[in-house]
Amino acid sequence: MSEERDTGSNNNNSTFGFGGTTANKGYMSYYGPGGRMLLVESALEAVSRGSTTIGIKTPAFALTSSYIKPTRPLMEPSEKIFTIDGHIGATGSGYIGDILQSIDELRIEAQKHRLTFESQIDVASLVKHLSSYLHTYTIYAVRPQAASIIIAGYDQMGTQLYQVDPGGTYFRGSAFTIGQFSDSALSLIQQEYSADMSAEQAILLSKKAIERAIGEDKPLVGTGIVYAAEGIFKKL
Repeated sequence: MSEERDTGSNNNNSTFGFGGTTANKGYMSYYGPGGRMLLVESALEAVSRGSTTIGIKTPAFALTSSYIKPTRPLMEPSEKIFTIDGHIGATGSGYIGDILQSIDELRIEAQKHRLTFESQIDVASLVKHLSSYLHTYTIYAVRPQAASIIIAGYDQMGTQLYQVDPGGTYFRGSAFTIGQFSDSALSLIQQEYSADMSAEQAILLSKKAIERAIGEDKPLVGTGIVYAAEGIFKKL
């Protein structure tokens, strides 16, 4: 559910997070009343205006799907489904430049692990790295990355699906929706999801959820999937 933003007050007697006053105006850029992180909330607002994006996982597979917005004539649409390593893929919603920055960070970390340990990185470790990377933007006087990332993969723990938000908070689950009208898409997925559904059913469900969210028939949707039986992420 969306939360009404409180932009605070310009009154010199206003208080900001931690009970501070204008004696510590430096915190005005970070915290609003009640200790709310205003920059992170603004980044989440940007994500909520991005492309409707979905992740679905069962024991047999994990997939990501994202609505590809139409572009102007003669322009190619932005890539929305990314291979991180052989067994992991990702997608995102928000500012495309920030999405690409997070994708590059994931790829670099995966390759560092492979070169150092001569093995594939597990999904949880990669997620925790991205979480730490994004959290760093909330500590210093810089703009948080306005992108949420959904990561799908397969490792020794089975199929994995995570969502990582701009503040570094991450979640593990069986289905996620982010971007514009994501609540509508999630409502449909919650109604029709089944742990024993086939990959074909999940792909159709993700497209149906995006159609319902954006109110458009047969939208262009990018999809990637990793099967437990193969352990390889593929773009469809």
